[in-house]
Amino acid sequence: MKVIRDLADFPVLPHAVVTSGTFDGVHLGHQKIIERLLEITRATNGQSVVVTYWPHPRLVLQAQDQSSLQLLSTIDERIEQLATFPIDYLLIIPFTQEFAGLTSEAYIRKILLATIQTKVFVIGYDHRFGKGREGSFAYLQQHAPAFGFQVEEIPARDIDHVAVSSTKIRKALESGNIATANAYLERPYSLSGTVVRGRQLGRTIGYPTANIVVSDLHKLIPGQGIYAVQVKVNNQVYGGMLSIGTNPTVGGTEQTIEVNIFSFNQDIYEQEITIYFIAYIREERNLPGLEALKEQLHQDQDSALALLNQTK
Repeated sequence: MKVIRDLADFPVLPHAVVTSGTFDGVHLGHQKIIERLLEITRATNGQSVVVTYWPHPRLVLQAQDQSSLQLLSTIDERIEQLATFPIDYLLIIPFTQEFAGLTSEAYIRKILLATIQTKVFVIGYDHRFGKGREGSFAYLQQHAPAFGFQVEEIPARDIDHVAVSSTKIRKALESGNIATANAYLERPYSLSGTVVRGRQLGRTIGYPTANIVVSDLHKLIPGQGIYAVQVKVNNQVYGGMLSIGTNPTVGGTEQTIEVNIFSFNQDIYEQEITIYFIAYIREERNLPGLEALKEQLHQDQDSALALLNQTK
């Protein structure tokens, strides 16, 4: 998959089959659209093109309310997720106020025709485009012959039968329902961050943790609790257990993300690591002292190991 970030760099294609969207999370619903895109590409001996946008449109259109936006994937994660499909080209368009002001006709002429030379445009049944989301499948059906390309809509029954949406996945993650989120994503939910120095209390009771600061401010953090996770460090994957919470047993007040990596003893301060959420273990608890915390962590480790073994 060739990633292109500048419209001027897009090549001339003889038969471009195109779809577009934010594709946050690249979940099962998105995958239905991509699968159809690839089917048409194979049938027509064409070139598959996925168009997406960064930053997320809401960060531009609702700039005053950015704190409420929580993304399932950063742009780098989205690229990695889309690269698992045999897509030929990924065009990432910078989403700016100027771009948001394009009418639906201007979008078609500038992006679909002048830049990509689209021959087939594939969209989900609820896809909208252009200024104020004025463009629709009905508009495309009406004008596609004049523009010289075909348009295909993926009907609601083909997408909705998987009963998945980015909103449902976000709600599942916020409630700690990792099993549902992972099923909708068809992979473990992940987040990446930099390891920073914490209070180092875990070392005193035999459970040292890596404290993580998430790289992207808009990346969704799952709900508070204890999780069984996999941790990628320097391209090696380890098992672990992770806590998202305030650590009330030791007088904590601010939320932290801390992971105890099993069978691991390396200095990774200031390094970026990736966490893959495998299963939810329990809610955060205020325990009566360090000995009780140590015993609880021992139980959590047993639970995490059992859950991780189930995924092998």
